[in-house]
Amino acid sequence: MRIQPNNDCTRFNLSDPPTQNLAANLTAVRTRIAAAARAAGREPTGIGLIGVGKGVAGAALRAAAQIGLKDFGESYLQEALPKMAQLADLPVTWHFIGPLQSNKTRPVAERFAWVHSVDRLKLAQRLSAQRPASLPPLQVCLQVNVSGEASKSGAEESQLAELAQAVARLPRLQLRGLMAIPAPAAGLDAQRIPFARLRGMLENLNASGLALDTLSMGMSADLEAAVLEGANWVRVGTALFGARTKPAVEQQA
Repeated sequence: MRIQPNNDCTRFNLSDPPTQNLAANLTAVRTRIAAAARAAGREPTGIGLIGVGKGVAGAALRAAAQIGLKDFGESYLQEALPKMAQLADLPVTWHFIGPLQSNKTRPVAERFAWVHSVDRLKLAQRLSAQRPASLPPLQVCLQVNVSGEASKSGAEESQLAELAQAVARLPRLQLRGLMAIPAPAAGLDAQRIPFARLRGMLENLNASGLALDTLSMGMSADLEAAVLEGANWVRVGTALFGARTKPAVEQQA
């Protein structure tokens, strides 16, 4: 599928933060990750950083890529595709991290390397069927509603074992692990609780015969807690790009 570049992202109210701050912000985030990793007895190199581009213009993502950020996460398909076209000349990896509707799976299957937000079998089946044979298997994480919030996407813990076994059998996907966005909590100890639960779920799935290696958890406000509990990917937007303008039209992909 060919996507025409589109530099006019105003319908999403995308912000273009000052690029002179990006290097300092990126260093600060990586320093936080490294400190948490050392506290957990882990190697910082085992923790990937995804720059969350929701509400951020493609020019800012290009600037971040040029100073070393190689993984970008997008939540809204219509916002993501023009930016992917703008950065097509750069060796970056794209992660879909937002809610996904069944009728939008084809471009996600064709354009992204990772999907972190699979929460039902129908989505996984469509992604598997629509992943081009010329591409490597799509890397997927199952999103879990770890805090039980009605407003949050994600599978329930009681559904997880059956869902994981079914997704692991699909041919054009590689099930890597679990993702969660817990409810906000004050203080490191409280933040660690849902992340520890998610880690326990991953361990239980592996004890049942799966071989999962990924926990996608932790954002700007709680990445230390996530790293302490075993995060392999942290998804950071505000701490890198600053506060974003909320899109006028949030196209849910």
